[in-house]
Amino acid sequence: MRVTHLSLTDFRNYKEAEVPLQAGANLFVGRNGQGKTNLVEALGYLSILGSHRVSDDKAMIRAGEAAAIIRARLEYNGRVILAEVQLNRAGLNRAQVNRSAIRMRDLPRYFSSVVFAPEDLALVRGDPSGRRRFLDQLLVLRSPRLSGVIADYERVLKQRNTLLKSVRGSSVKQSQLSTLDIWDERLVELGSEIIDERSALVCLLGEPLRAAYRAVVGDDHGPKLVESLSIYGADDEAGSSAREGEAGRDSTEEDQGLTSTGGGTAVAFRAALAGVRRKELERGITLVGPHRDDLVFMLNDLPARGYASHGESWSFALSLKLASAELLRRDSASGDPVLILDDVFAELDQSRRRRLAEAIGGYEQVLITAAVLDDVPEALTAHTIHIRGGAVVDA
Repeated sequence: MRVTHLSLTDFRNYKEAEVPLQAGANLFVGRNGQGKTNLVEALGYLSILGSHRVSDDKAMIRAGEAAAIIRARLEYNGRVILAEVQLNRAGLNRAQVNRSAIRMRDLPRYFSSVVFAPEDLALVRGDPSGRRRFLDQLLVLRSPRLSGVIADYERVLKQRNTLLKSVRGSSVKQSQLSTLDIWDERLVELGSEIIDERSALVCLLGEPLRAAYRAVVGDDHGPKLVESLSIYGADDEAGSSAREGEAGRDSTEEDQGLTSTGGGTAVAFRAALAGVRRKELERGITLVGPHRDDLVFMLNDLPARGYASHGESWSFALSLKLASAELLRRDSASGDPVLILDDVFAELDQSRRRRLAEAIGGYEQVLITAAVLDDVPEALTAHTIHIRGGAVVDA
């Protein structure tokens, strides 16, 4: 898969932009603050329906404008597709494919990308919500139907929390407990599927993560992913996610028999809910489920969070994104995902720059941003696009 043309209207600092793109490496060069990252942010949005920089879509609409438009011409397997998104300051966002309206959540079916940016250091050093979001976004890219499952779970969770808050601090009526039981069953049904899908994904990421880390670093520090699951006693608020293997399962468990079946997960989920019901009624929130889980990153048999250096954390996060891209290229009938590297090479020494260039050389299309041309290996500079003040000055 590749993008042959990107058009923007009133997106970030671009009033209008027309950017032709080629197969292989495409390098956007310009001083900081000129709009390089805005271009790749727009393409990343088509894939994950969000920004890797901000949580509010309205921040991507040009100041003073009511809407922004992202339009990309895509090519794969001899097909040409025009994908479009309109981000609205008021009202719902809208999406089209080949000029026909589609549901926003269906857009990732048509375009797949993996973005690595400086913000991804938070995957290693940040709170559990970012790691959960990483897993869920990758799940949806591999199986778009799961966006509906995740959305349904979030709705049920919200309704259940509303009920718990309504009875907090008061005597609980039998009718309210019966309603809570109904929400419990739906929470278990949807939540168990999410937990098991995440678990399978963690197992699949193990081998490509180790391979990517060796390729970038040139050494094997034993990178590993360990699940920390609230239904088995872990609690991200209590900091248990910082301990290897506690209430968890790790990515080296290749035998699928070590991963719980849906039935086993559901049984554990129901038991966990029963065990914390009194606490939930006191606090007015749901205390177990995939919304409370974490993913522990291990390096040299120690949690990377708290023990890894800045360089090791950066290399781990980069390797995790490369592993994600490798999984997507194995699964996809539409070819490689578009690989996006935002301001990556400035953080790497010369040897790691060279190894990274070799590692990504086989992808159909790679988009790179850099403030300094000399930071990027020459092999990746054949198609260089210069950006200045929200304008493409040389493409």
